[in-house]
Amino acid sequence: MYHEILLKHWGYEQFRPLQEDIIHSVAEGKDTLGLMPTGGGKSITFQVFSLSKEGMCLVITPLIALMNDQVDHLRSKGIKALAIYSGMTVREIEIACNNAVYGDYKFLYVSPERLLSPNFLEYLIRFNLNLITVDEAHCISQWGYDFRPSYLQIAEIRKFFPKVPVLALTATATGAVVEDIQDKLLFPQKNLLRKSFVRENVTYLVRQKEDKLGYLAETVSKSKGTGIIYVRSRKKCREISDLLRQQDVAADFYHAGLDPALRKEKQNRWMTGATRVIVATNAFGMGIDKPDVRFVLHLDLPDSLEAYFQEAGRAGRDGERSLALMIYNGTDKRRLHKMVTDAFPEQERIRAVYQALCDYLQIAVGTGKYSFYTFQPEDFARKFNFPFTTVYHSLKLMEREGYLEYTDDPESSSRLYFLAHRDELYRIETGSKDLEKVIGMLLRSYTGLFNDYVRIDEVLIARRLEMTPDELYQNLKYLSQQKIIHYIPRREAPVIQLLTERLNASRIRISRVNYHDRKKNYQQRVDSVIEYARSEDSCRSVQLLSYFGEKGSKPCGKCDLCIGEHQSGISNAEFNEISSAILQLLLLRPTEIKEINRNIVGKEKSILKVTRWMLDQGKLEMNRSGLMTLKQDGTSDSSDPATE
Repeated sequence: MYHEILLKHWGYEQFRPLQEDIIHSVAEGKDTLGLMPTGGGKSITFQVFSLSKEGMCLVITPLIALMNDQVDHLRSKGIKALAIYSGMTVREIEIACNNAVYGDYKFLYVSPERLLSPNFLEYLIRFNLNLITVDEAHCISQWGYDFRPSYLQIAEIRKFFPKVPVLALTATATGAVVEDIQDKLLFPQKNLLRKSFVRENVTYLVRQKEDKLGYLAETVSKSKGTGIIYVRSRKKCREISDLLRQQDVAADFYHAGLDPALRKEKQNRWMTGATRVIVATNAFGMGIDKPDVRFVLHLDLPDSLEAYFQEAGRAGRDGERSLALMIYNGTDKRRLHKMVTDAFPEQERIRAVYQALCDYLQIAVGTGKYSFYTFQPEDFARKFNFPFTTVYHSLKLMEREGYLEYTDDPESSSRLYFLAHRDELYRIETGSKDLEKVIGMLLRSYTGLFNDYVRIDEVLIARRLEMTPDELYQNLKYLSQQKIIHYIPRREAPVIQLLTERLNASRIRISRVNYHDRKKNYQQRVDSVIEYARSEDSCRSVQLLSYFGEKGSKPCGKCDLCIGEHQSGISNAEFNEISSAILQLLLLRPTEIKEINRNIVGKEKSILKVTRWMLDQGKLEMNRSGLMTLKQDGTSDSSDPATE
């Protein structure tokens, strides 16, 4: 049955590793945590399962853009899907919820902020659910790199659906986060299904270079195929893109500050190969599945190994040889430590931001609860003379504490819904041929306009009608005023919603767990990135896998540390393999050097070099009988592939 659904809707005859195991687990009614690397096909698991059962799947996800992409993708396959997220009007939510209750829909995507809102809750208890899916499940963990307080509400809805299994999915989680996810979601029994994070076709490299830009330009010029370069600032995106174009590289830049239509155009040009290299902030890549990315370069270090592994994981999804390269120098350590400081402004500073914010939005003390306000953070920062980073992080800390909700991932498409019934349209006299042409074009271009709000593209419609976008806007606005349609123009600005009435700023407090504990946790994540970048011995792949709880993995044999020369005079990879074998042998019994040579696979000369080095370093001892033993207090733990 599951294979038939997979073939019918996705055209695949076989599941990827772990997908079917997860489906069978939730089919048995078990709460399940699925840990699959980026690009592993997580969405297939809940989509195939839900299509096999009566009822609807509730999908909780924090990313509006990704949510809408999935809804569009399902609808293109003839599968009925809906989305409810921050910033939607009360009417939009009511129509979507009624469709979810009565309209035989199979998937309802919801942002976590909407879960326990009064408008949604009265409908939620009437849903016929077959599965509750929590995407990006690491967001529920206090120790996750992207903790979101709204995720803590998810467990509350379980009391309404005691027999409905929960499927939690994430691509990046440490051992502590894995445990925390299952605890926070109230799993009655631990049930983790994980796919190994080993990426045998991806070579991980770190290069320490003072001239980062020179090395970057050289590497990209010599590299073949499509690539992504990650940087931290929007300004740097453009600068690096210009630099590469001067080197005759087909490059472009991408960040969240661009117009949504332009972002989409840039993304499409990269996806089709018209652009070979995209220089981007971390806003790029989520939900993009381009299998033939040959290299992912980090010119600036990310602030966690979770983020790095997810971004680097966009390389080589087709299984072909690919590269993940981090370019590091001493300034990165200072910059990352400054990021920790910036992310936690002094509490008095946070109160000052709150005071100024309420004044900026003209909210009186004692008012404003649950109201939405469009918000221009750059303009606000400029008017009140705050650094932008102080504003952003103060808002995020106040959000974690439950004072407000800050949505900086706004809905980027206009929405439209026909208020008039289809039969009534034929009797409406608009008195304008242009208005009639607009109505006709809408009906020809989009389905479902009488049942739900549909996202529309004004530029495309205007082109088809041979109108200017402004002329179309005026016509849509008039039809909305006449109650023929309800037209909601695209909102590009972030949105603020106060979750309490405006308070006196002196009452704003950030708790120890949200301030001191999270700051300490953030510092540890940053230190892990620095340690990874500066490491000189252990295999890169082994380090990453160990960070995510996969212990005992074998060295990859191709990263910069594996192919680099060890102090003993052989490669690091060969040294690690031989030294591990020696230690395992000596744990059993004292052994002569001849027996070590007989029992360990490898060149005799290399084994001798390793043994000598371990003796010189005090890792091993030799007694008078010539037997080798572990020292009592001892412990053990070519060409540049980046430019091939």
